Amino acid sequence: MDTSQRNHQNAAFVGDDGRSTASTVEISTNSSALRANSDDQEAAKVPEERATWGKGVEFLMSCIAMSVGLGNVWRFPFTALDNGGGAFLIPYLIVLFLIGKPIYYLEMVIGQFSSRGSVKVFDLCPAMKGVGAGQAFQVFMLSTYYAALVAIIGRYFIESFRNPLPWSTCRAEWGIHCINSAPDASNWSRVEGADQRPQNYTMKSQSDRVITSSEWYFVTEVLHEKPNIEEGIGLPNWELVIGLFVAWACVFLIIRRGVKSSGKASYFLALFPYVIMGVLLVRAVTLPGSIDGIYYFIKPQWGKILDPKVWYAAVTQCFYSLSVCFGNIIMYSSFNKFGHNVHRDAAIVTGLDTMTSLLAGFTIFGILGHLAHEIGTDDIGSVVKGGAGLAFISYPDAIAKFKQLPQIFSVLFFLMLFVLGIGSNIAMTSCSVTAIRDRFPNFGQWQCSLLIAVVSFIIGLVYITPGGQYMLTLVDFFGASMIALVLGIAELYTIGWIYGTDRLCKDIEFMLGRKVGLYWRLCWSIFTPVIMTVILIYFYATYQPLTYNNIVYPNWAYTIGWLITAFGILQLPIWMIVAIVRDPGQTLGAKIRGAFTPKKNWGPSDPLLREQYHKEIENELTPKRGQGIWAAIKQNIFG
Repeated sequence: MDTSQRNHQNAAFVGDDGRSTASTVEISTNSSALRANSDDQEAAKVPEERATWGKGVEFLMSCIAMSVGLGNVWRFPFTALDNGGGAFLIPYLIVLFLIGKPIYYLEMVIGQFSSRGSVKVFDLCPAMKGVGAGQAFQVFMLSTYYAALVAIIGRYFIESFRNPLPWSTCRAEWGIHCINSAPDASNWSRVEGADQRPQNYTMKSQSDRVITSSEWYFVTEVLHEKPNIEEGIGLPNWELVIGLFVAWACVFLIIRRGVKSSGKASYFLALFPYVIMGVLLVRAVTLPGSIDGIYYFIKPQWGKILDPKVWYAAVTQCFYSLSVCFGNIIMYSSFNKFGHNVHRDAAIVTGLDTMTSLLAGFTIFGILGHLAHEIGTDDIGSVVKGGAGLAFISYPDAIAKFKQLPQIFSVLFFLMLFVLGIGSNIAMTSCSVTAIRDRFPNFGQWQCSLLIAVVSFIIGLVYITPGGQYMLTLVDFFGASMIALVLGIAELYTIGWIYGTDRLCKDIEFMLGRKVGLYWRLCWSIFTPVIMTVILIYFYATYQPLTYNNIVYPNWAYTIGWLITAFGILQLPIWMIVAIVRDPGQTLGAKIRGAFTPKKNWGPSDPLLREQYHKEIENELTPKRGQGIWAAIKQNIFG
């Protein structure tokens, strides 16, 4: 319809209460001069012009560097290994289609459309600002321990230049319950505590289990790990302190000028890991027995496909691999030029993320097939173990078994992990910086980046103590898994039903000039939030107290964990109350309605575009008043 022919009640196409009435739910339009004045004052604040990516491809490369990370190379192959190999791939691809891809595109759209970071973007529904605040807290906690992992990776990278590799053979101080990881250094041939031991050896107790030299090295030489943390976590390891400093120095130097500097670094951070991955893949598939490992990876075990644990693992892998519902995608896309083709970029990144996971799977399972061939077993799943230390136990153990130049593979592998870790941490730290600078625009980019790097470095010292892995596991569970699902579901229902799927689709049409298909509408309004809700229910229904290596945490540690979770989730009711109290409505009902209505200045950051947007959007989204709730629901889903 020609916009000149439309009959609108208000020249600015906002309600008389000073807010947009374009919503898929019925909203009161009682006059309120106070609310209009309040929003006008906020809209009158002209912030510093927001930086943008130098080139559109820098945004794409940054998203690749963020989403293609440790989760693909480190977590995916062994998640598949623990869940039936090929049986895991089918649920994973289905989940990617119904959850990963829709959320990724959604977050790209609202970030670019509003040019707002992950917290301020909830101007679309001020009462739900707690979603963005909780995600900002969550991503900050993640970045602190991610850097600690990068520090450990850096330690292994340096040690990889030594000949022989320091974890390849046992040391006298590790005792008789050690088995060499290197193939020819001992007559013990199994990888993970085998039954082939010297003839005069007898196991007297479970504590006498045989441990590989790679595990001994990780626990005693790198972590100096304590048997428990009942008496505290100890002091930081000075070697890892240096690694932690280097990790945060890299992050700061790359983000100190915002997207102007991180965009340039994104080319290397996104592309270089693929070079190394390609080299490792070529070498892996040429090893004897590698085909058996790859076949195990792609062959479905149909009996496991109906196991809810496999589906839960697929959802969590997709969730964390793509970094959806953490705020990072919203933050990166907020620096795009209005009209940038995020539909194409979302398809590229989600597709590439999946291909990278499969590529890593072929590489790792090719190596596992070779190891099974070397030790004379057909059971691929028993060659190495998973768990939190697989990057630092199983992978080094596998590398040490290469008979020719294992140092080359070790250097390449840990350099790849280091680059992947830095790329992901840049996104998380940038998300924190953007959230702060959106609230305090006069706070300089490099000053804010330096402050967060210093504070995160200090917090990160906790994770490189003898009890650091206990704390890392605790924070990962209570600060990531427990919070992410709740806030992610709140985000989906907020955008899909409070702001409205129909309005979101009209926003996309206004911004990109393309109609939104039924697939996206059904995912955003029904499939994605419902599946996520089911996963959350399953998560809590199967909840068991967290342990580390089967060791129960002391009560003070559980208290810290639940406090972290509570702080993140309580952002929802806290900011909801704040939004209702701050709303200038005259009655409680008016305040509640106002808190759940987009702010007047919601929309494109450019004033002219925003005015045009309000003119074009209002009649399109006028609720079907008087036709009942089912008409509103149908309009929201189908338009």
